[in-house]
Amino acid sequence: MAITKNDHSEGRVAKAIENQTSKLPSDIFLWAALGSMGVSATLKCFGKSHTALFVGQWAAPFLLLGLYNKIVKLEGHDAQDNHPMSRYAEPDTDTDITV
Repeated sequence: MAITKNDHSEGRVAKAIENQTSKLPSDIFLWAALGSMGVSATLKCFGKSHTALFVGQWAAPFLLLGLYNKIVKLEGHDAQDNHPMSRYAEPDTDTDITV
């Protein structure tokens, strides 16, 4: 039984996105999330409940984008293609296991 090596490296588009997102400071997303919560609270105080809910729901995506940004900075481009998970595959050689 032959097992082939799996290639899980990033494509051109993902690398281009990582290049751009890694240039942004991670705290921008935290401030954006806090800002959306503040704007939402202000809108709620002014009686704009539907708009307040809409703007308040932006906090979670901003935090997720911040998490993605942080991961890209730490692990970007499969850590320059040297990350152990990007090279992980089962053995290339045939092995006979008898029990």
